[in-house]
Amino acid sequence: MIELDHVGKRYDGRTIVDDLSLNVPDGAFCVLLGPSGCGKSTTLRMINRLVPFDCGMIRIAGEDVRAVPPEVLRRRIGYAIQSSGLFPHWPVEDNIATVPRLLNWPRTRIRDRVTELLELLRLDPESYRRKYPHQLSGGEQQRVGVARALAADPELLLMDEPFGAVDPITRDALQGEIARIHAATKKTILFVTHDIEEALRLATVIAILERGRLAQWGTPLDIVERPASGFVREFVGGAGSGLQLLGLRKIAERLRPGETAAGEPLPAEASLRDALAAMTERHTDRLPVADASGKAVGIITLADLVR
Repeated sequence: MIELDHVGKRYDGRTIVDDLSLNVPDGAFCVLLGPSGCGKSTTLRMINRLVPFDCGMIRIAGEDVRAVPPEVLRRRIGYAIQSSGLFPHWPVEDNIATVPRLLNWPRTRIRDRVTELLELLRLDPESYRRKYPHQLSGGEQQRVGVARALAADPELLLMDEPFGAVDPITRDALQGEIARIHAATKKTILFVTHDIEEALRLATVIAILERGRLAQWGTPLDIVERPASGFVREFVGGAGSGLQLLGLRKIAERLRPGETAAGEPLPAEASLRDALAAMTERHTDRLPVADASGKAVGIITLADLVR
């Protein structure tokens, strides 16, 4: 668990983080969401002590971070940033192995870990192991950056807008990868973004910050359905928040069981937004639905999306 207890930070007399308290459960994918300058990145950097905090307390697994030497603390925390931060004159293998080598892991264990992580990030180990960062695409560099953050099997992964500098197609793929990795590893992830779509796709819980303060804490569905203020309502989509809700609700919640319709079925676990897109593409107002085994279980209609 990550605990922030009345944490504050000021720069040149200006408050950046203001009396911030959060408890992030073990295994959560927590997104810090908010506009530029609201204190998201500063909060992340205070957790791994890249930035000192002025007041309050930060604990990881019950331990005050100030009681741990900074270099020891950072070896326990994976950290991935927007520009990947790879060492340009080191090959991929050496970049990933940075922290394990500092921890004096045996050479064979390091090599096996590099192989495991490259496979996890869907990069062929033999093709990528000896490549240098300049030989990689932006998306590949970000994958290697995530692999490096995970290399020493940290208890916590901090990610500061890691996909903000790549194109939309690559960003979509990377979001899918980090969601898959979270599901596979159950790591606690604290992820900074100002992109509401990214937050709703990835988060199990969201903390919305406004001028350094906590504006709302809750699940993606809580945030969109029950915004705590006008600021939150506008930030998560305002009048367009209905479309956000379609992305969070599942077809299974609005299913008409036992009825049939023509065409390729949609999976029951797909979102209502997926159903709307399929209806638009197929020029129809009803579609068949199947369960995970492919068995027909009912239909979804256009009217079901808005009821």
